[in-house]
Amino acid sequence: MKTKLRLAAVGAAAALTLAACATPPEETPTTPAASETSTDTETETSEPPSDVAEGFKPCIVSDAGGFDDKSFNQLSYEGLVKAAKELGIEHGEVQSTSDADFKNNLDSLLATDCTLITSVGFALSAATVEAANANPDIHYVLVDDAADNDFDGTKDAENIKPLLYDTAQAAFLAGYLAAGYSEAGKVGTFGGMPFPTVTIFMDGFKQGVEYYNEVKGTDVQVIGFEGGDKGSFTGGFEANQDARNVADGIIDQGVDVILPVGGPIYQSAIDSIADSGREIALIGVDADFFVTDPNTQDLVLTSILKQMDVSVYDAVMGAASGTFDAEAYVGTLENGGVGIAPLHNFEDKVDAELVAEVEQLKADIIAGTVTVTSYLNQ
Repeated sequence: MKTKLRLAAVGAAAALTLAACATPPEETPTTPAASETSTDTETETSEPPSDVAEGFKPCIVSDAGGFDDKSFNQLSYEGLVKAAKELGIEHGEVQSTSDADFKNNLDSLLATDCTLITSVGFALSAATVEAANANPDIHYVLVDDAADNDFDGTKDAENIKPLLYDTAQAAFLAGYLAAGYSEAGKVGTFGGMPFPTVTIFMDGFKQGVEYYNEVKGTDVQVIGFEGGDKGSFTGGFEANQDARNVADGIIDQGVDVILPVGGPIYQSAIDSIADSGREIALIGVDADFFVTDPNTQDLVLTSILKQMDVSVYDAVMGAASGTFDAEAYVGTLENGGVGIAPLHNFEDKVDAELVAEVEQLKADIIAGTVTVTSYLNQ
């Protein structure tokens, strides 16, 4: 059955118990050189569990960020590797350095007898749909995209399982937290490119700030995003001078909290914060930056989490027995698919009353008494 979702294809635990947090990686993943296929040689493969389908081999292809991006590629990779190790089977992996690698990388995994292929990121959507339609007996998992490239509200290939995340809900909590934490009365955000999977963070963040203003009678401003696709964007997903210029422009307007959305572009924000000479808190995306990047530990207020490691792991484990569920998964606050990270080093800097309000706000969103809109529920 085709999944009917109106989606664009391009589209805590300790001090803040708001959502389940991403499991800290045991170590930074060791990955092959870009655009090279490999298998996990450390995995015992001689005696897989009896309930694993014969010949089952899960594989994964990254987008241009690579598996060590400290963000969504890394989390997805960790989820698949964990499943393969628990199953006692080989896995395949290949990294991309650019969009031009996608088709060849997907083909290379087929050549190594992969039976389930996970594509990480909306940028791989078109190539994954093409591969899935050409290989109907192979199962595909597509992270962060609905596989609806013709925008008709249905998947473009029956053998793809989309993994989607309503991160607007978690970003709403982060926006409310940021507004309450801000002393300047100005918080900022910017993104890589105005794709739905980017702006969903920015929009949820803005809604959270606006809700804080409504509840408190304040006027905390959001710098860098007006709504829709109107905002500050770097034009890509690299930590380069363009990202630095955008970060500088927002910080120069006096914000004391900043949310960069787009993989490595947060590193440019860190440089901008350092040169500003002011105390500016950073909000991470996808993974808990405090865990994945120690360089952020004195800066990161919280992170907006997408539990891609958990959902990829679940998809692989579910398919291992030979039964593949191709229905779309949507991560929410209620099912733990999204959330926000603990305050870590900011525990003593955030008022306990604000923490309690954010905890209650999470419960209200789950109960439906507070509504957060996104492209996933419109």
